[in-house]
Amino acid sequence: MDKVEELQKLKKEMEEDKSLPLREGATQLVFGEGNPDAEIYCAGEAPGYHEDQQGRPFVGQAGQLLNRTLGTIGLKREDVYISNVVRFRPPSNRDPQPTEIAAFQPYVDREIKIIDPKVIVTLGRFSMNKFLPGEMISRVHGRPRKVTWHGCGVTIVPMYHPAAALRSPQVMQEFQEDFKKLPQILDEAKKEEREEKREQMNLL
Repeated sequence: MDKVEELQKLKKEMEEDKSLPLREGATQLVFGEGNPDAEIYCAGEAPGYHEDQQGRPFVGQAGQLLNRTLGTIGLKREDVYISNVVRFRPPSNRDPQPTEIAAFQPYVDREIKIIDPKVIVTLGRFSMNKFLPGEMISRVHGRPRKVTWHGCGVTIVPMYHPAAALRSPQVMQEFQEDFKKLPQILDEAKKEEREEKREQMNLL
């Protein structure tokens, strides 16, 4: 089964899982989208009004900012994979609750495993806390952190949510500056992976 088929299977499972929270008030499930072979996986928090209507992540104003900011580093939306830690819209766009994030976690983990990215960009504190619990986004944004996730090393880059950047000129500046670091962070992550593989070969 290739990645596209695996993702379609995962989406179908989520649509059929009646135990998932927030389903009643939402229009539809908002699954991830983008390049299944992406080296960069962007994780937001939850769908908003426009995402709920269209069934696609990051299509409102925050999504348009994300698209433009990716363009500044030579990437198109289609080059990366974009998703959320919660897949149904919370009522009135409220913050997702810990129990809701936990309910979606097994599916999110499987999606990340299928994509197998080199770098995970967390957009906002809810997705950041998945990988860096207890951290404050104001303190760690834009700083890559290598973590072991499900037995594999992955580089996490915590960033502000684009919606927060739209509300504050200061956050907007930091959001854009952090994105400029991504190409170099990705190059470093790939270099580290090559070195690790070389070391493993030498041990055989």
